[in-house]
Amino acid sequence: MSSVKVTDESFESDVLQAEKPVLVDFWAEWCGPCKQIAPALEQIADEFAGKVTVAKLNIEESPTTPSRYGVRGIPTMMLFKGGQMASMKVGAMPKQKILEWLNEAGVAS
Repeated sequence: MSSVKVTDESFESDVLQAEKPVLVDFWAEWCGPCKQIAPALEQIADEFAGKVTVAKLNIEESPTTPSRYGVRGIPTMMLFKGGQMASMKVGAMPKQKILEWLNEAGVAS
């Protein structure tokens, strides 16, 4: 169950109406730091399957959603719970820091 691709069209159903928390990674093909964190996010998607969904939204293919949520820099990761943005982190960080952030946000490991 690795990460899922999300678009402007599917954001409502895939993220806002999801039953479990969704970590959305706002990224772009040309973004070096986005590529740095991608393997960690894939590992988290596998390790946390059933607890959290890791979704990737390409800001160039789907520009409406990032602008609605005020994404100014990438990578930006937002954690959504119950249809609301619960927490946000901007910038690349090691897997351990992402796990700590998820823990603080109440997504237990």
